Amino acid sequence: MMNVNAEKCIGCGLCVKDCFVRDIELVDGKAKIKNEACFKCGHCIAVCPKEAVSTDDYNMEDVKAYNKEEFEIEPERLLNFIKFRRTVRQFQKKDVEVEKLNKIIEAGRFTQTGTNAQNVSYIVVKDGIKELKELAFEGLKNAGEYMLANLTPQTMPYKRYAEMWINMYEAFKADSLQDKLFFNAPAVVLVVSDSEVNASLAASNMELMTDALGLGTFFSGFFIKAAETNKAIREFLGLNEGQKIVNCMVIGYPAVKYQRTVPRKDAVVSWK
Repeated sequence: MMNVNAEKCIGCGLCVKDCFVRDIELVDGKAKIKNEACFKCGHCIAVCPKEAVSTDDYNMEDVKAYNKEEFEIEPERLLNFIKFRRTVRQFQKKDVEVEKLNKIIEAGRFTQTGTNAQNVSYIVVKDGIKELKELAFEGLKNAGEYMLANLTPQTMPYKRYAEMWINMYEAFKADSLQDKLFFNAPAVVLVVSDSEVNASLAASNMELMTDALGLGTFFSGFFIKAAETNKAIREFLGLNEGQKIVNCMVIGYPAVKYQRTVPRKDAVVSWK
């Protein structure tokens, strides 16, 4: 429930004006939250100049007052940071600290979700990464063999992926260091949700935090493919019915140093 401390409230009406679902009104010069249409977005907490609004549903210790020194980023610096981001597939033989993984998840936790659903969860795989890798390679091999045995004109363009998955599996079985799936990274973070949009928004912010922490990552679409219909992977991860792995972030310390940004196609933009 959202609450208003009447002693602190000055009746400025800022929360009333900013409430998208119109769940707040002024009564006798004080804000009153009806808690009828409210979906706990927290805008009233953020906009109140007197810290008069709180909630019983979340940890209020998460709330931080704005100050320019800690909160603002120069636009050009942010843009350069985004431009310099690279997908990393070369990793050091070095563990990733739990503290850093927790910060990456925090970046996901505070990402916006539609209707404030907050329907994104995370699975961190470190100790069990070898077992998960073996299950994933097996899954890719099976998917590749099935595809090759059932080729149609529509699936023919994907034949090369089927062959690649089988070759990856065989190379890994011959030498476990020949890991073309996780590239011997020490950690994997899976972003799970019934909303692909919310999960992908979270993963995008998580990637920026990963780079800010001096780590590298890439999104493994091959793992997503391996896990799609693989019961053994779902059981290993403890996934419930309806839960979907949307993003797989392979994380570690980079064993490569990039010196500059790279070019991209011009943006296709329509101004109306």
